[in-house]
Amino acid sequence: MKICFLDGIKVIYDSNDIYSNKIRGAENVLINLSTEFSKLNHDVTIYNNCKSNTKIGNINWININNINDNPQYDLAISNNDIRLFDKIISTKKIAISHSIQSIEKFIRKSQLFAFLKHKPKIVLLSKYHKNNRNFFLRMYGTYNTDWAVDEIFLESKLDENVLNNQAIFTSYSDRNLNLLIKIWKEQIYPVDSSKKLLITPVNYDYSKYNIYNRKFDDKLKLISDISKSRIFLIPGHKAELYCISAEEARELCVPIITLGIGCLKERVNHGKTGFIANNEKEFADYTFQLFNDDNIWNDMRKNLFSLRGSKKWKDVANQFLKNAYEYNQ
Repeated sequence: MKICFLDGIKVIYDSNDIYSNKIRGAENVLINLSTEFSKLNHDVTIYNNCKSNTKIGNINWININNINDNPQYDLAISNNDIRLFDKIISTKKIAISHSIQSIEKFIRKSQLFAFLKHKPKIVLLSKYHKNNRNFFLRMYGTYNTDWAVDEIFLESKLDENVLNNQAIFTSYSDRNLNLLIKIWKEQIYPVDSSKKLLITPVNYDYSKYNIYNRKFDDKLKLISDISKSRIFLIPGHKAELYCISAEEARELCVPIITLGIGCLKERVNHGKTGFIANNEKEFADYTFQLFNDDNIWNDMRKNLFSLRGSKKWKDVANQFLKNAYEYNQ
């Protein structure tokens, strides 16, 4: 089958950047899905803002501004922007949505006409995503999908030298990091100043609260930082539709504490793989519980270990194509 991906994001990248810190969730999905499709012997082309037209493995990477003569495909997959389907001809069209998008925003972003013209099936990332997306914007069909994490997380050996006083946050700072810092400053540090929090770099020095910027480097450094931490702290955010960073922590067997905002309730099995707090005080209390109670922490660690490797991109790709085959446009 001839498959193409369409991505209009301004980030310059190709599959060689898979472990770079400039790759966010949407780009990560595109790289991993396309790689698995290629392994299944499909003819795969990616149109994005790559630096130059090139072939990496069996995948063609072409700058999206260089599309000529409306090439034809069996399946076209757009990364969030339905207007990009205008550039190609395809039997089936699937748009991966990475935002909730109200009707007002849909119209403002000039997506409505393209939506009515191309009638794509929409891939949603969580129950939260589906429940908060306007019914009209689901009229041509949707299905929820479950992503995986990079193979390097599955292959990495777990660090046995966990720092028992260290928690970590690795999502982007716009994902309610300010709220986490507030909880730490007001309810965790004043009670126990020996605990340490590693965070995504911000332009402010919080070291007097034992909050430190982690080095924002490649995936190997990220894996090392997560593996050495006892707890993964992430409040959640209303724009968080899947949360790859929480899945990375789960794969490295680090218990997660969240307020469950956005999709985060779907990333944690409360009391088994972490805790879902109802308020900021409960969030702090659960944090102390996992810092101080080895029995609870070890039980969660074992539960997480039993789940390790249960989500793989190979399985995600096969299910994605199964859904595509069943989709009659």
